[in-house]
Amino acid sequence: MMRIGIVGYGHLGQFLVEKITTAGARLGVTLAFVWNRNPDKLRGSVPEELILYDLSDFKDRGVDVIVEVCHPRIVKEFGVLFLSHTHFLVGSPSALSDQHLNTQLRQAAEEHGRTLYLPTGALWGGQDIQRLDDSGALKALFIRMSKHPSCFRLTGDVLSDWTSNEGRRVLFSGSVAELCPVAPNNVNTMAAAAIAAGTLGFDGVRGEIVSDTALSDYHVVEVEVIGLNGFSVHTVRKNPAKLGAVTGTATFNSFWSSLLVCKGHGGQVYLC
Repeated sequence: MMRIGIVGYGHLGQFLVEKITTAGARLGVTLAFVWNRNPDKLRGSVPEELILYDLSDFKDRGVDVIVEVCHPRIVKEFGVLFLSHTHFLVGSPSALSDQHLNTQLRQAAEEHGRTLYLPTGALWGGQDIQRLDDSGALKALFIRMSKHPSCFRLTGDVLSDWTSNEGRRVLFSGSVAELCPVAPNNVNTMAAAAIAAGTLGFDGVRGEIVSDTALSDYHVVEVEVIGLNGFSVHTVRKNPAKLGAVTGTATFNSFWSSLLVCKGHGGQVYLC
């Protein structure tokens, strides 16, 4: 059985804990622990013996894969330590827009023979982008994410003045490296794309986030890929989502599928 540690108990963390609890036995996965910044949220929902109160004690739980689904700060504070002991699935890949941290995590994975897993999440065609980049044929990549304003969690007061009938507003347009600190919880799809397009990286991939009060039932992710000799792909994905939801519903199952892949792929970064 592959022992999984879940770090974070928001909507996605709760979904993963429930999936492991109900379907894990037949799929060869089981819970090693669940950690949340506020442990009170776990009581009554998670068995006491599975609650981890001090995240630094993860080493005592015999965990095979740690899954972060809370905040980029955890990746920054614990990522290297996690990789020195186990495989690590990063649910907040926007953290890797910090080039120093990105390098540290990659070096730790290689040094300890652990895999740094990065889920594609809501990114459609991530592995195709990676293959195109590996072949040297990827020239440009642009991603636009449009959501209802209640679904954004931005730093500062960029959206503090939104009104229910304002329609469409472009909040930011620029490099993904610049965008990640502005919306660390909303642009993980873009971060996954920047990692897939390694030659372009966070500085070379362009991103745009759009607030649209008409989008009350879903998020929209548009991806435009430009290759050599006139090659291009333009995809539009509508991801059902409730008002206020940071993560669309289809992304939950995508993340679960990514988790089941995490069985060890050596000391490298692996897009799943």
